[in-house]
Amino acid sequence: MQPTTPLVLCVLLSQVLLLTSAEDLDCTPGFQQKLFHINQPAEFIEDQAILNLTFSDCKGNDKLHYEVSSPYFKVNNDGSLVALRNITAVGKTLFVHARTPHAEDMAELVIVGGKDIRGSLQVVDSDRPEGSKFRLTGKGVDQEPKGIFRINENTGSVSVTRNLDRETIATYQLLVETIDVNGRTLEGPVPLEVIVIDQNDNRPIFREGPYIGHVMEGSPTGTTVMRMTAFDADDPATDNALLRYNIRQQTPDKPSPNMFYIDPEKGDIVTVVSPALLDRETLENPKYELIIEAQDMAGLDVGLTGTATATIMIDDKNDHSPKFTKKEFQATVEEGAVGVIVNLTVEDKDDPTTGAWRAAYTIINGNPGQSFEIHTNPQSNEGMLSVVKPLDYEISAFHTLLIKVENEDPLVPDVSYGPSSTATVHITVLDVNEGPVFHPDPMMVTKQEHISVGSVLLTVNATDPDSLQHQTIRYSVYKDPAGWLNINPINGTVDTTAVLDRESPFVHNSVYTALFLAIDSGDPPATGTGTLLITLEDVNDNAPFIYPTVAEVCDDAKNLSVVILGASDKDLHPNTDPFKFEIHKPTVPDKVWKISKINNTHALVSLLQNLNKANYHLPIMVTDSGKPPMTNITDLRVQVCSCKNSKVDCNTAGAPHFSATAVLLLSFFSLARL
Repeated sequence: MQPTTPLVLCVLLSQVLLLTSAEDLDCTPGFQQKLFHINQPAEFIEDQAILNLTFSDCKGNDKLHYEVSSPYFKVNNDGSLVALRNITAVGKTLFVHARTPHAEDMAELVIVGGKDIRGSLQVVDSDRPEGSKFRLTGKGVDQEPKGIFRINENTGSVSVTRNLDRETIATYQLLVETIDVNGRTLEGPVPLEVIVIDQNDNRPIFREGPYIGHVMEGSPTGTTVMRMTAFDADDPATDNALLRYNIRQQTPDKPSPNMFYIDPEKGDIVTVVSPALLDRETLENPKYELIIEAQDMAGLDVGLTGTATATIMIDDKNDHSPKFTKKEFQATVEEGAVGVIVNLTVEDKDDPTTGAWRAAYTIINGNPGQSFEIHTNPQSNEGMLSVVKPLDYEISAFHTLLIKVENEDPLVPDVSYGPSSTATVHITVLDVNEGPVFHPDPMMVTKQEHISVGSVLLTVNATDPDSLQHQTIRYSVYKDPAGWLNINPINGTVDTTAVLDRESPFVHNSVYTALFLAIDSGDPPATGTGTLLITLEDVNDNAPFIYPTVAEVCDDAKNLSVVILGASDKDLHPNTDPFKFEIHKPTVPDKVWKISKINNTHALVSLLQNLNKANYHLPIMVTDSGKPPMTNITDLRVQVCSCKNSKVDCNTAGAPHFSATAVLLLSFFSLARL
């Protein structure tokens, strides 16, 4: 059905009147009329003008382009809105978007009596055999999601049973065929494509947050900080998904309420203030929060919006050098003490969390002996000046250090370290009564053991570091474990008060250790400690001894070996082995016992004949190799036992019961370990 002529004339007339009245006014870019109302016709006819739109960018409309929210309509170059094919239902509203390089605008066409697109379309087959029926199949009919479309089997009318969502399924590919009463295909199937026309029912969404950007302070105007893009689920081929960006709010709003600008099409956020205003040290807060809005329909008022927060940090650069709070610092320290003596304070306006603020201190003069070190306190940024080698008042009572401070990060090219980045530290050393010092320490002397009591070992020497005080020194014994020594309190002469014994338990590895004190006459007196190491040379003052001293043998033993004897001596070589083993013959029969040398430290005792069950005492004489040698006679107790049926009877209460064989095995084992 054709639209009524009066309606078309009325619309055209209103356009003419608008154009006529606009000639006398200043040009305003956009549609001359933004809202239209037409009645829903029975059918929109292909290529028949529905109404005329007037758009001007006030620049000649070069490269003018129109977009219609429905794919079944277009706007011709003359501004006429026409249908691309015969269509009955298009919904309640159409939007027309016009754009040139200089301007853009949106017009709205309200269709009075229009309905949501849930109607039907007609499948026409004029040659359909009588009695045949239409059948519809495909996704949305008999395939999931089932039941969205249905067809009137008699008329061929295809209808929608529920709301369609283009963002879920944009097109449906269906098949239509005619069948007879038995369900056999008569014609077809032929494809039927159902295109879901997009409606602007999805807001833009920022999906990639949180959005955090950084820009260096002092950056040039126009520096790109970050990019923010939103997503719109509507048809990207329409203005329903054409997004435009803007900044809705900036917090804080100082020093300018417009510190940043966002490219409306790309979403790039850039700085728009001068580098001088982008100074982190003068800003109220180096963190800015921007409320970014994305609006579809190319940013027109009818578009849907979505927002997100962009956080922008103004990053610090090292554009401020550290400065000492004063040019000179004072410190005092007692001689001999170590540790922190003064904290040097600095100021730096840069960010305390960065290397542009953190200080590094260096001693550049006055520290030839490396007695001082300086380190940075990580919390306060102060320079902690320490004494690491004890100072001596008598050598120097005053020290002057020159110290410089720098940042961990290098300064920017146009900033340098000035005179305030160096400071002088004056250090006063306080005199302390120091204890005397022994020279040398430790003191070492070598003497033979058993020297006569009262022998002089040495004279110790201690000096007072406090040379300017002219103090006297007295000596005393501090530690003398064996009580062998004495020291003259005036001249420091050390002599013996007892015999020195190298084999004493107080002597370790032939060295005896004693400690002495040197005490000055200060008030209060100070004490120094010296160590004396006495190396004792060995003399042959210890006779050797044998082991074991008890042995057993069976009265009917076929092996007449009794025991292997070992000898030991507390002295050192050459006052020990080789040892000489003998039987002390004056009390022993010659034809009963025999002793034979095995090596320098062991000998074998054996019988020359079997003896009756009894206890026998055999005197063994052992002599060392010292000059003069020392001899020791020890009784070896030999138990002759009765050995019957693997039972040993020595008939001696409390005596150990070992067979002669066991004693020999144990003796050989002891010998093998030497």
